[in-house]
Amino acid sequence: MPKRAWLVRFAFSVLVLAIGIAPLPARAADPAPATETTPQAAPEPAAEPDRLAGFACAEKPVTGTGPGFDSSRDHSEQTAKEAWLKKAQGFYSDAAWDTAKDFGLTCVKQGLYSKCFASAVPCGAKKAAAAETPKADAPRSN
Repeated sequence: MPKRAWLVRFAFSVLVLAIGIAPLPARAADPAPATETTPQAAPEPAAEPDRLAGFACAEKPVTGTGPGFDSSRDHSEQTAKEAWLKKAQGFYSDAAWDTAKDFGLTCVKQGLYSKCFASAVPCGAKKAAAAETPKADAPRSN
Protein backbone atom coordinates (compact mmCIF):
# COMPACT_ATOMS: atom_id res chain seq x y z
CA MET A 1 0.00 0.00 0.00
CA PRO A 2 2.83 2.47 0.52
CA LYS A 3 3.56 2.52 -3.22
CA ARG A 4 -0.06 3.28 -3.96
CA ALA A 5 -0.15 6.16 -1.44
CA TRP A 6 2.86 7.68 -3.14
CA LEU A 7 1.09 7.44 -6.50
CA VAL A 8 -2.03 9.11 -5.11
CA ARG A 9 -0.01 11.94 -3.63
CA PHE A 10 1.85 12.40 -6.90
CA ALA A 11 -1.38 12.46 -8.92
CA PHE A 12 -2.93 14.93 -6.48
CA SER A 13 0.15 17.20 -6.72
CA VAL A 14 0.03 17.14 -10.51
CA LEU A 15 -3.66 18.02 -10.42
CA VAL A 16 -3.04 20.95 -8.07
CA LEU A 17 -0.21 22.23 -10.27
CA ALA A 18 -2.33 21.86 -13.42
CA ILE A 19 -5.14 23.86 -11.88
CA GLY A 20 -2.74 26.50 -10.59
CA ILE A 21 -0.94 26.88 -13.93
CA ALA A 22 -3.95 26.72 -16.24
CA PRO A 23 -5.41 30.13 -16.96
CA LEU A 24 -8.79 30.72 -15.50
CA PRO A 25 -11.45 31.75 -17.98
CA ALA A 26 -11.98 35.50 -18.03
CA ARG A 27 -15.27 36.48 -16.59
CA ALA A 28 -17.14 39.02 -18.62
CA ALA A 29 -17.49 42.27 -16.77
CA ASP A 30 -20.90 43.67 -16.22
CA PRO A 31 -21.52 46.34 -18.80
CA ALA A 32 -21.54 49.80 -17.29
CA PRO A 33 -24.83 51.60 -17.54
CA ALA A 34 -24.94 53.89 -20.53
CA THR A 35 -24.27 57.43 -19.46
CA GLU A 36 -24.44 60.51 -21.53
CA THR A 37 -21.03 61.99 -22.04
CA THR A 38 -20.61 65.71 -22.40
CA PRO A 39 -17.36 67.41 -23.23
CA GLN A 40 -15.76 68.91 -20.16
CA ALA A 41 -15.12 72.61 -20.31
CA ALA A 42 -11.44 73.44 -20.05
CA PRO A 43 -10.58 75.26 -16.83
CA GLU A 44 -10.23 78.96 -17.31
CA PRO A 45 -6.72 80.34 -16.88
CA ALA A 46 -6.09 82.42 -13.80
CA ALA A 47 -7.09 86.00 -14.37
CA GLU A 48 -4.25 88.48 -14.45
CA PRO A 49 -4.48 91.37 -12.04
CA ASP A 50 -6.09 94.57 -13.28
CA ARG A 51 -3.43 96.70 -14.84
CA LEU A 52 -3.49 100.44 -15.38
CA ALA A 53 -3.20 102.11 -18.77
CA GLY A 54 0.42 102.24 -19.88
CA PHE A 55 1.24 99.17 -17.85
CA ALA A 56 3.71 96.89 -19.64
CA CYS A 57 5.90 93.89 -18.93
CA ALA A 58 9.46 93.05 -19.85
CA GLU A 59 10.16 90.44 -22.49
CA LYS A 60 12.17 88.03 -20.32
CA PRO A 61 12.00 86.95 -16.69
CA VAL A 62 14.46 88.19 -14.11
CA THR A 63 15.90 85.94 -11.38
CA GLY A 64 17.09 86.98 -7.95
CA THR A 65 18.62 85.02 -5.10
CA GLY A 66 19.98 85.73 -1.66
CA PRO A 67 23.70 85.82 -0.82
CA GLY A 68 23.92 82.19 0.30
CA PHE A 69 22.30 79.36 2.23
CA ASP A 70 20.24 80.48 5.20
CA SER A 71 18.97 78.55 8.22
CA SER A 72 15.53 80.16 7.84
CA ARG A 73 13.54 79.33 4.71
CA ASP A 74 11.30 82.36 5.22
CA HIS A 75 14.33 84.64 5.38
CA SER A 76 15.81 82.97 2.28
CA GLU A 77 12.55 83.54 0.37
CA GLN A 78 12.46 87.18 1.46
CA THR A 79 16.07 87.87 0.40
CA ALA A 80 15.41 86.23 -2.99
CA LYS A 81 12.39 88.49 -3.54
CA GLU A 82 14.40 91.55 -2.49
CA ALA A 83 17.21 90.65 -4.91
CA TRP A 84 14.63 90.14 -7.67
CA LEU A 85 13.05 93.52 -6.91
CA LYS A 86 16.40 95.33 -7.26
CA LYS A 87 16.88 93.78 -10.71
CA ALA A 88 13.24 94.32 -11.73
CA GLN A 89 13.38 98.01 -10.86
CA GLY A 90 16.13 98.30 -13.47
CA PHE A 91 13.37 97.71 -16.03
CA TYR A 92 10.41 99.44 -14.36
CA SER A 93 10.88 101.81 -11.44
CA ASP A 94 7.46 100.87 -10.02
CA ALA A 95 7.93 97.10 -10.39
CA ALA A 96 6.67 94.95 -7.53
CA TRP A 97 6.40 91.23 -6.82
CA ASP A 98 2.59 91.54 -6.67
CA THR A 99 2.37 92.97 -10.19
CA ALA A 100 4.88 90.58 -11.78
CA LYS A 101 3.89 88.08 -14.44
CA ASP A 102 4.73 84.36 -14.48
CA PHE A 103 6.35 84.47 -11.04
CA GLY A 104 7.76 81.52 -9.20
CA LEU A 105 9.77 80.85 -6.09
CA THR A 106 12.05 77.81 -5.96
CA CYS A 107 14.06 76.72 -2.94
CA VAL A 108 16.80 74.14 -2.61
CA LYS A 109 17.72 72.54 0.67
CA GLN A 110 21.10 71.39 1.92
CA GLY A 111 20.85 69.83 5.35
CA LEU A 112 19.17 72.39 7.60
CA TYR A 113 19.89 75.30 5.25
CA SER A 114 17.97 76.56 2.22
CA LYS A 115 18.57 78.89 -0.69
CA CYS A 116 15.72 80.35 -2.70
CA PHE A 117 15.44 81.75 -6.21
CA ALA A 118 12.72 84.22 -7.20
CA SER A 119 11.93 84.45 -10.90
CA ALA A 120 9.31 86.60 -12.63
CA VAL A 121 8.71 88.92 -15.55
CA PRO A 122 8.80 92.47 -14.17
CA CYS A 123 5.85 94.70 -15.03
CA GLY A 124 5.19 98.36 -14.41
CA ALA A 125 3.96 101.66 -15.82
CA LYS A 126 7.14 103.70 -15.33
CA LYS A 127 10.12 102.58 -17.39
CA ALA A 128 13.38 102.93 -15.54
CA ALA A 129 15.89 105.43 -16.92
CA ALA A 130 18.41 102.66 -17.65
CA ALA A 131 15.81 100.69 -19.64
CA GLU A 132 14.77 103.71 -21.78
CA THR A 133 18.18 104.61 -23.18
CA PRO A 134 19.65 102.07 -25.59
CA LYS A 135 23.31 101.28 -25.09
CA ALA A 136 25.52 102.83 -27.75
CA ASP A 137 27.93 100.55 -29.52
CA ALA A 138 31.50 101.05 -28.44
CA PRO A 139 33.67 102.62 -31.15
CA ARG A 140 35.78 100.11 -32.95
CA SER A 141 39.48 100.58 -33.20
CA ASN A 142 41.14 99.44 -36.40
